[in-house]
Amino acid sequence: MSDAAAATTALPRVPGVAFALIVLCTGFAVTSAGFVTPTNIANILVQSTILLLLALPMTLIIMTEGLDLSMGAVLTLASIALAIVIISTGSFALALLAAVAVGLCFGFANGLLVSVLDIPPFIATLGTLGIAQGLSLLATDGQSVVGIPRSIEGIYSGALVGVPLPIVIATLAYGATHVLLYQTRFGAYICALGGNREALRVAGISVRGMLILVYLFAGLMAGFAALLMTARLNSAHPTAGIGMEFDAIAAVAVGGTSFERGNGWLFGTLLGVLAVGVLRNGLNLLAVPSSAQVASIGALVIIALFIDGLRREP
Repeated sequence: MSDAAAATTALPRVPGVAFALIVLCTGFAVTSAGFVTPTNIANILVQSTILLLLALPMTLIIMTEGLDLSMGAVLTLASIALAIVIISTGSFALALLAAVAVGLCFGFANGLLVSVLDIPPFIATLGTLGIAQGLSLLATDGQSVVGIPRSIEGIYSGALVGVPLPIVIATLAYGATHVLLYQTRFGAYICALGGNREALRVAGISVRGMLILVYLFAGLMAGFAALLMTARLNSAHPTAGIGMEFDAIAAVAVGGTSFERGNGWLFGTLLGVLAVGVLRNGLNLLAVPSSAQVASIGALVIIALFIDGLRREP
């Protein structure tokens, strides 16, 4: 096969977000003098780490034909739990354990609602979103939790052999999720959950148990993401993570993961996260209001999926 023919064959495998990412980078490089600088590029990567920790499990959930609308609210509640525990005890280990415990509890609840009670994921996680958001407001009385030790802030601003710690954490999370999805039976079962659940039942695999594990994984990652978000803000606020589930779903969708048949691509999700990060960063440099940024992310989803649709047509 010639190089041209090979390129033509491989082109449909590239998600539309890859083309959108190139256009975004080019456009912002032209319109904003501060966009293409080492400092700003590093800033985009670091700021994208929290979203990546949410988008990775969201990919797995969507591959099971599910959805998790509660992720942003759970992230917020986990951050508040972390802040309260570390302020009251001074123990980093206990604080992280509290954040992870909050995430796991809601992940387990989501899994039970979806798998055992057969409540549609949209409805189930919409309900737990409300619960998590309500608990966040109740625990803080609507105020920020301040007084976080400097050691927590250092997690976001620190570096390991010159690499920012958030990027190190995000890289480890991506690597672990990649191994889980592509090199274990668990990953094969995830694909089957969205593609052929009956085959799992015939093989003696518990569909309900697998779904619970997927949502538990999402809760676990939300707990670790809470550590980064608390360190970034050096505080915990009852609305800090609200809306991040939208960005996570957008990143997964534009990255090429299908909402049916168990088709997903983890690297596409990474590209989607970078696209959302580049878009938000570029619009911030151009002083675009946050409300318009949300609308822009919605447009990004539509454009990327439109490009995918065009390239899939015969």
